[in-house]
Amino acid sequence: MSTTNISVTGNDAYDITIGRGILDQVSAALAPSVRKILVVHPPTLAARAAELRDRLLADTVDGPREVLLAEIPDAEQGKRIEVAAFCWQVMGQADFTRTDAVVGYGGGAVTDLAGFVAATWLRGIQIVQVPTTVLGLVDAAVGGKTGVNTAEGKNLVGAFWAPRAVVGDLDELGSLSPNEATAGFAEVVKAGFIWAPEILDIVEADPARAVDTSTDEFRRAVELAIDMKAQVVSDDFREAGQREILNYGHTLGHAIEHAERYRWRHGAAISIGMLYAAELSRLAGRLSDAAAERHRTILESLGLPTSYRAGAWPQLLATMQRDKKSRGGMLRFILLDDIAKPTVLQAPDESLLFAAYQEIGA
Repeated sequence: MSTTNISVTGNDAYDITIGRGILDQVSAALAPSVRKILVVHPPTLAARAAELRDRLLADTVDGPREVLLAEIPDAEQGKRIEVAAFCWQVMGQADFTRTDAVVGYGGGAVTDLAGFVAATWLRGIQIVQVPTTVLGLVDAAVGGKTGVNTAEGKNLVGAFWAPRAVVGDLDELGSLSPNEATAGFAEVVKAGFIWAPEILDIVEADPARAVDTSTDEFRRAVELAIDMKAQVVSDDFREAGQREILNYGHTLGHAIEHAERYRWRHGAAISIGMLYAAELSRLAGRLSDAAAERHRTILESLGLPTSYRAGAWPQLLATMQRDKKSRGGMLRFILLDDIAKPTVLQAPDESLLFAAYQEIGA
């Protein structure tokens, strides 16, 4: 099957390649000078990571390679500074130099951690991201934001570090459970709300085919979402301006993840966060009732959650106030003036925030 190449431009340009059966492109994406490679992966992908190692070893390029595997805890448990230190230890003992590389092979948490490890080893070595989940493919692996979690919040420690390439092999998504695929698809839907309404049309036409990783509809929606992020990142790599729109639904969503001690899937929390942002937009007089209701209908058609515990508001508000998206102690929310027309609301009145939460509290 043909591949699609989507380019991120700017000082650190790279390509995101999307297709099926394209893992061989991982080796080609690395610089010929690379002699040592660390493949970071979760336990669930141990066997497939070993196969990827064999592929990398088979391509000797300008000389033999050494490929090491670093198995890290699954999901958010892998995004800890102790896990990064484990990877640094492996690299140090193997004498990794500035011309060596890291490959992030796994979901969004793995690519976040692997990117952070690459960004910080010798102040930065190359990384190729190979996402194996929907969330990783459309969000975490694209854009160069890397990081780890702390007890105080998610992604508070990190670095901007562009990958050398992203290889998005859609066949790698085939083993995902329907729940995992749907949760990851929340980030695709986000792209529809803030940028590409065609994604919303695809979901409304047939929600089941939209989230089926084997369909043309799924591929089209994913490519639209990646193209959106590539364009935004190209213009604003360090989130100084337009890139902030990618946080739609994330202010409350991250607070929910923190409240749940990261046991929830990211997409489930962001789904609630998007509906909250839509209701906040509506109550602020920016978004129509119909557009806000479209959020609820689309998210519910995919089986994504749209409500959270009513009594959790004080805890969520406190978490949001120390979130990295606040500035000078003032909360900032990405809202919508209409579908695909994002805007910023800074320092909203707490009574307005609470009123919007009443619309999703259960």
